[in-house]
Amino acid sequence: MHTEVLVYSLLLWTLLASRDSRAHGDTGFVRTNMTHFLVNRRPFSLNGFNAYWLMYVASFPEEGRSMVSSAFQEASTHGLTLARTWAFRDGGYKPLQHSPGVYDEDMFQGLDFVISEAKKYGIYLVLSLVNNFESFGGRTQYIQWARDEGRHLSSDDDFYRDEVVKSYYKNHVRAILTRVNTITGVAYKDEAAIFAWELVNEPRCETDLSGRTLQAWIEEMAAHVKSIDSNHLLEVGLEGFYGETIPERKKINLGYEMGTDFISNNQVQGVDFATIHAYPDMWMPGSTEQTQLAFLQSWIQSHVEDADAVLRKPLLISEFGKSSRLSNRTGDVKAALYTTVYDAIYASARGGGACRGGIFWNLLLGVQEMEGLRDGYEVIFSESPSLGQIISNQSHRISNLNGGSETEKKLRPALPSGNQWSISKRDRLLVSSIRILLFLFHFLLI
Repeated sequence: MHTEVLVYSLLLWTLLASRDSRAHGDTGFVRTNMTHFLVNRRPFSLNGFNAYWLMYVASFPEEGRSMVSSAFQEASTHGLTLARTWAFRDGGYKPLQHSPGVYDEDMFQGLDFVISEAKKYGIYLVLSLVNNFESFGGRTQYIQWARDEGRHLSSDDDFYRDEVVKSYYKNHVRAILTRVNTITGVAYKDEAAIFAWELVNEPRCETDLSGRTLQAWIEEMAAHVKSIDSNHLLEVGLEGFYGETIPERKKINLGYEMGTDFISNNQVQGVDFATIHAYPDMWMPGSTEQTQLAFLQSWIQSHVEDADAVLRKPLLISEFGKSSRLSNRTGDVKAALYTTVYDAIYASARGGGACRGGIFWNLLLGVQEMEGLRDGYEVIFSESPSLGQIISNQSHRISNLNGGSETEKKLRPALPSGNQWSISKRDRLLVSSIRILLFLFHFLLI
């Protein structure tokens, strides 16, 4: 009898251990360990692209969704494994959120398609939850909604202060995270193809340069996101400007004061990795190309050092680019900037450092329907084969760091619903095996 109890205990422990391993690292969700990203306990790095337009275009089921599929197909062909896009369109033309808490189902189904299609092509997603700027509604729309309800607000920076506005944002976060995908049947918060949530695209609070307002908002909203979804990583959406935590670093800000603090903002509990953006041509108008590249190298290096030594968290360069509209030359200048960024990422990742990937701005297709989305920073592979080759080469280098193409396939999100089915199937097989073993042990003990 004692032996039988022992056998039952051991088999129960095996079942629980098997389920626990899947719940804590073998589910395909991305984790962090110090300065590393992990999938199924394996460290990996990424190469990615921004395509803010994916949800909007996918909301047109006929022609739009085929363009989204083509974008993911082209990205996958170039070895790209991460896409960053908007999970917001607040008010205005064809919104996702018409008014606080009121959503357009067609637009939401567009986002459903983006997630399912990204998973199909083995591409992770960073989903940003609101815009700091007026484009696509952003803080300005939230402030207007509150004013319509009688709130007396003086500036868009009250987005980070006003309790009513913060409640609007919190409700939007909950609506996105708990949305059940109409294609896959999986809630967003349970979807392994989502790499991370981003609190806000490029937060700034220039009416409080001490940084206290934005710091308090990040602390509050990071806790809110994690209270709903503990599966996914979270990042703030920072450009990388320094604050008072390390005052001597502020000299690299080029004189910009945004009310942010790269160090303290990223030290918030619940913030899993850091980000920076890099637009030297926009930030240093009138300067030479050589001066801009020199700044870019020091900008990246300072943040890599601080992510390594101070934050002890991974770092992504989540936006970078060069505008064809801000230079007399385009091809060679863009190539030099991409090469500089990619070399810095590769050197850090190869050496075990914090910088684990870059996400260029902004992938488009060379089709007439996308002419209006060109902003000078666009990357169209069919028009820029040499730049496409630079991007592919970086993807190949990153893939080799991850263990090569076959290993990297195991680090990508599985096909839609495949992970859920395989877990359920494993559980059933495990239970059947235990029943057989129990019968055999019981027979032997009689």
